[in-house]
Amino acid sequence: MAGEADASPPAPPTPRTALILRRSLGSPALFAIVWTSLASSIYFSLGVVARHALGLTPVVFLAAGLFFTLTSMTYAEGASLHQDRAGSTVFARYAFNELVSFVAGWAILLDYVILIAVASLTATSYLATFYHPLGHGVPRLGVALAIIAFVAYSNVRGFSTRRTQRTAMLVVADLAIQLLVIVVGLVLFFNLRTITDHVDLGAAPTWSGVIYALTITTVAFTSLESAAGLSGEVLIGRRGLRRLIVSANASVYIIYVGIALVAVTAIPVIGGSTALGDRHLGAPVIGIVERFHPAALADSLAYVVAAAAAVTLVAAANSAMLGLSRLAYSLATNRQIPSPIGRLHPTRSTPYVLIGVAALLAATLVLPADLDFLVGIYAFGAMLAFTIAHLSICVLRFREPERERPFRIPLSVRVRGGELPLPAAVGAGLAFAAWISVIVLHNGARYVGSAWLVGGVVLYVVYRKSAGQPILSRVVVPAAILRSERPERDFGSILVPLFGTALDDDIVQTAALLVAGEPTDEAAIDKATIEAIWIFEVPMALPLDARLPDDQLKQARAALGRAKAVGEEYAGVEVATATVRTRRAGHAIVEEARRRGVEAIVLAAEEPSRIRGGALLGGRSGLGESAIGPVTRYVVTKAPCRVILTAPPRPALAESPPTPGAPVAEPERPVPGRRPGRPPKKPGKAAAID
Repeated sequence: MAGEADASPPAPPTPRTALILRRSLGSPALFAIVWTSLASSIYFSLGVVARHALGLTPVVFLAAGLFFTLTSMTYAEGASLHQDRAGSTVFARYAFNELVSFVAGWAILLDYVILIAVASLTATSYLATFYHPLGHGVPRLGVALAIIAFVAYSNVRGFSTRRTQRTAMLVVADLAIQLLVIVVGLVLFFNLRTITDHVDLGAAPTWSGVIYALTITTVAFTSLESAAGLSGEVLIGRRGLRRLIVSANASVYIIYVGIALVAVTAIPVIGGSTALGDRHLGAPVIGIVERFHPAALADSLAYVVAAAAAVTLVAAANSAMLGLSRLAYSLATNRQIPSPIGRLHPTRSTPYVLIGVAALLAATLVLPADLDFLVGIYAFGAMLAFTIAHLSICVLRFREPERERPFRIPLSVRVRGGELPLPAAVGAGLAFAAWISVIVLHNGARYVGSAWLVGGVVLYVVYRKSAGQPILSRVVVPAAILRSERPERDFGSILVPLFGTALDDDIVQTAALLVAGEPTDEAAIDKATIEAIWIFEVPMALPLDARLPDDQLKQARAALGRAKAVGEEYAGVEVATATVRTRRAGHAIVEEARRRGVEAIVLAAEEPSRIRGGALLGGRSGLGESAIGPVTRYVVTKAPCRVILTAPPRPALAESPPTPGAPVAEPERPVPGRRPGRPPKKPGKAAAID
């Protein structure tokens, strides 16, 4: 169906699922996704962090590494628990509700867009090493926009596993270059007094500067979101997952803290400021290697670092767009954003509409060329999403205590019969405090971030309300609705008479499929109409306008309400309901079809036929008129349009009469949307009578 409310958690995974995070990709895929952002972010975050933290930059990056450790464990447990296409938004769905899930996903969408803009803008600063004019003005903007266009084009084409392997090799090479810069820099410049002599906490740097610097170091952590989105496709065991987490965290400490130490010693703080946050803000690592000696070493490393940085930053933008695509697909299939935005390419199966929108937003953010502004807004979304992620894992420990977890956060304590993971609880507190600090200390985050969040919530509520869907419950739509091909509609309007039988759901579903082709989203096609009517056959002893028994009225309202709910689950279908009083049901159906101008009638026969799913009647069927009742016979004969007949099988025609005294099988209870006597499936074939 087009929409299916699902508020209950899924069944626990099988033992195999519990031990392995499904299959198809290997550890290199996760490594590439995580480390593309981590390795690239040092190329632009170093300057912004040093601008605010000054001599305490290494300490700030060390603290960021600790927070990364807490966050990576949270994402590892969450991704192994619920293997879906997104990270924090999936955790929040099962821990809280769809609104909280949307807020997390919406915040991360903003971060993905900002990361694309920042990576593209910073890449041009490093390319300026080869051609100086690229570092400023129109050439810089032109190259940044070209990178965004390339990223959008390559993601519409699709991100193959071969590209993932190439990206992993690129990241390994880039890490080797960064390690070389660290080793050479520490040998040439390291002096502890150079750092401590220029630290005057409260003045240089200020407390607000240190707090703000702590929050913006998270600019690389959306890689955890991207990796979590691949959890359902990665073949990795428990030990492999633990090794990946340990190696990633160790690398963060070595690379981030190591380069920060080299930076504050090679370019020391002078007079309460540093050239890293001023003259070298766009390309801080180039500023470091330019201080190396001899000059030949500095020049050679500058070109090597510039090339590696530019390529890695473009790869990071690609990974961000990939993460954005997977997240948007999850939001669209869960009716959290309008499905047309998540429309898939007809041949590439990529969300080309949203990729285009994201590229336009990233291009708009590039125009001011203000790196500090962009990173501040990024921290707003990241800290909000990380707060929700940590809280979700804590709640899921109590809501789903028995569910298998391939990775489990250590250091849990017993609280009210459940286990509270302390790292996740601490991470939630730190992330929330950091989010508040960003709102207080950064004007851009306060206004732009808040506007993005409020606008998203309004969009979500209006969209859900306009679609008649609940705000807090999950609503799933099939992935097919996101494809560009639109099914051909057989009819624009159909009349469906209801009689309160077990076939009512079946005939409404049959009518919905005929007017919509296949279940699709309401924005994908024009509205088609099902005219559902309830027939009151008033006996001759009473006038037509006589008061009807309350039980009959209640039955009619319930049947029409059910028909509207079932039919409008096929979005793009509108169900109009009415009651009709008549002396003869068949005559009323024919007259209503004529008056309403419908193109077809879907009718449930009064008597069962021999053929499941209906039959062609009269001489064409070979059954004769005795196979149907008088109402059906009248409608088939007199209808001004096509008639589609649905009927259950007649077991008695194929079976011997029961032996007197023999036990009689209990009749099968009718299941909504399913014919009696048949396994659950979509409505079967129906008889068509012209």
